[in-house]
Amino acid sequence: MQDEKAYQQTLDYLYSFVDYSLTKADRLAQANFDLARMAELMRRLGDPQKAYPLIHVAGTKGKGSVTAMCSSILQAAGYRTAMYTSPHLEDYAERIQVNGIPIPHQDLVELVERIKPHIEAIPQLTTFEITTALAFLYFKEVRVDAAVIEVGLGGRLDATNVVLPVVSVITSISYDHTFVLGNTLQAIAREKCGIIKPAIPVVSAPQDPQAMEVIKQIAHQRGAPLAVVGRDILARSIDQNLTHQVVELTVPYQQIAGNVSQNAAKTLRVALPLLGNHQVENAAVAYLAIDCFRKNALSVTDAQVVEGFSRTSWPGRFEILQTNPLVVLDCAHNRESCNQLILTLQTTFPNRKILLIFGASEDKDIDGMFEELLPHVDRAIFTKSFHPRATSPYLLEEKVNREKVASQVVENVAVALQKALEMVSEQQVVLVTGSIFVVAEARQAWKAKNLV
Repeated sequence: MQDEKAYQQTLDYLYSFVDYSLTKADRLAQANFDLARMAELMRRLGDPQKAYPLIHVAGTKGKGSVTAMCSSILQAAGYRTAMYTSPHLEDYAERIQVNGIPIPHQDLVELVERIKPHIEAIPQLTTFEITTALAFLYFKEVRVDAAVIEVGLGGRLDATNVVLPVVSVITSISYDHTFVLGNTLQAIAREKCGIIKPAIPVVSAPQDPQAMEVIKQIAHQRGAPLAVVGRDILARSIDQNLTHQVVELTVPYQQIAGNVSQNAAKTLRVALPLLGNHQVENAAVAYLAIDCFRKNALSVTDAQVVEGFSRTSWPGRFEILQTNPLVVLDCAHNRESCNQLILTLQTTFPNRKILLIFGASEDKDIDGMFEELLPHVDRAIFTKSFHPRATSPYLLEEKVNREKVASQVVENVAVALQKALEMVSEQQVVLVTGSIFVVAEARQAWKAKNLV
């Protein structure tokens, strides 16, 4: 009990700094993003981020999934593997993991106490900068062999961008955080491409032509070899059930036979416990990242790649909580991810209508999300997470009334889930989406009460 009290006090301390994840969108646009503070903190801590080879992952959609896949593959190869992600689903410590295990609460408490003098010597540090520094230091002190680091927001000025990776990764780019990153795909892509380092290889998902042009241009300017899904690897789903899909990855290459060069290819089939065609694309991105990493850092066999994919866990991403009645959680929070969510639902559960539980942050493209979701919705329950940026569920309902979808407001997420379970029919699926924070609260409520 005392340890947990100390942990909560530590979280209170971390949250006492500027936390842009909790900042209103209009104030976020003027946020003081500056890598100089982070660089100084790293210098004071002995630059722990230089102690291990790492993969750096940016993007709008899929960066968390790719991070989880790469981490799982490196673990399957026998390496003590660090993973840094944000935000968390249920516990802040989830952000800092080694071999899939979050940093123990007591270790986090002790680490924060040790670095407080350095924190307090640097004005205007943010919660995310401090957390990132804690992760880098913890990973060094527990002697990880490798790390996979997910960008928090953007790329160029993100606190994680003090690293020098073995490979930089850019997953699918779409519109999000436009107050900070810009309101065109080119502007957003430029911010994401801030993680591309001179002569360091970069991997990209398929992109909108405008975004891809920026990636190619910056990679060329910085002499960074570029590998692209769709050109350097092909991927397709060849089978699936409710627990996994079988993904076929095909890598073209040149095989020299005597003096004759002929086209050939290598094909891997992997069982991926993440559903949806977008995860097929993410798997291809992860493979290219690992392939580059093993050529330039630590060895990984194809058998270990296959095993690592099969072990991947990334909760809250098309997660089927139960099948009777059917409940699906998904952290989709922009238009593109909602589009992919609907496609995955239609493939996995054809002819099912949606009983929607929806809440979103105020800075999201809610109209765009609704355009993707509402044509498939029988009934909607609007709710609100604890998060300071959460939109009023009454405002959400006002938008939907114009769409003539039956709806109601239930402000508490756990109560909303309970009501949905009471009214869902056999022809429907309960879908919780719109925000990672809403998904997290629904997931916690379901686990705590075993809502059935």
